[in-house]
Amino acid sequence: MKASKALALLLAIYTSIPGHAASITTAEITAQTTSAALACMRWMPVGVCFWLRCSLFECSIETAVKVGHYTPDLVVSVYNELGGNPWSEIRATLGLAQRTAATGLLGTLLPVPIDSAGNRTEGTGDRRDHKNLIFRETDAIGHPLSSLAGLVGETGLACASQATSFVPYFQSGVDALAWRQEIPEIFYPASWIPGLREVGTWPLQTWGSVHPRTGWSTQAEEPKAAALNAQRAGDIVTRTGQPHLYLPLTGPDAGGQRVWPPGPLVEADPATGVWQMLAPRPETACEAFGTNDLLDPTGWSGGRLDPGGDYVWNLWRPYQCCDRRGQALLLDINWIDYPP
Repeated sequence: MKASKALALLLAIYTSIPGHAASITTAEITAQTTSAALACMRWMPVGVCFWLRCSLFECSIETAVKVGHYTPDLVVSVYNELGGNPWSEIRATLGLAQRTAATGLLGTLLPVPIDSAGNRTEGTGDRRDHKNLIFRETDAIGHPLSSLAGLVGETGLACASQATSFVPYFQSGVDALAWRQEIPEIFYPASWIPGLREVGTWPLQTWGSVHPRTGWSTQAEEPKAAALNAQRAGDIVTRTGQPHLYLPLTGPDAGGQRVWPPGPLVEADPATGVWQMLAPRPETACEAFGTNDLLDPTGWSGGRLDPGGDYVWNLWRPYQCCDRRGQALLLDINWIDYPP
């Protein structure tokens, strides 16, 4: 009897906590990533590497097949509540630290209370008016399988990732000041010149601009606003020296491989990275954001709207690599262009 009462109390407490409609676990992320591997990984042999291998008495030239494929580097979450990442394990381990960082010294510098800086839209109550100024928190965390790619790479079938599993490369709560204000982002020309760094095709069909890379976006469709925030976080972490608090993705310690990692993420360019939605709608295909949906009656956002305002994507990025077969790489030749 006591056990049933305790269970009922726990259920009551749990249901009183603000819901995470798009909540997802590490196991679910792994399963959904695996289900999309054939469509998103695009593994293929792309060339050959020639290595110089020398012993005490002689030298020889060894060859190794060069392979290319996309790897899920990051899980990027866009969500409503500060510290409320829909990835449940990350929410449990990093959520409190994120709230503490945002409400600390950085919070005292903002013109509004830190808790009210997010989780809102702006507009009138008139149904004819879109509430289209949207703010969302955004995190970019190392994918659970990214470190595994380095281990599989010892077989010569997969390339080591630049990402390390579960490492927080970007958390908007830690980057609270820059993510909520336009300084210094306003000094990028793309922040004030229309048509630069657009996700989509400006001016007829655009989801919004990558700059300024803050949590604010003006977009009538919330899933597109969330995608824009994910693109901004990916844009930051795949570059060094950006005016944000973050960890950049840098070259992997490839060990027994020579790895050619991808360059910075560029909007509308699948050769730099593609996205797979994990929540609220699990998908088994990848795409670059910015689809022209003007002639689509349901639009890109159809079926992707989350009632809680939480969204999760995998960011897949293209790598090339070959096994080390000697002390020095003499030459590498691609017989096909990769990424295709």
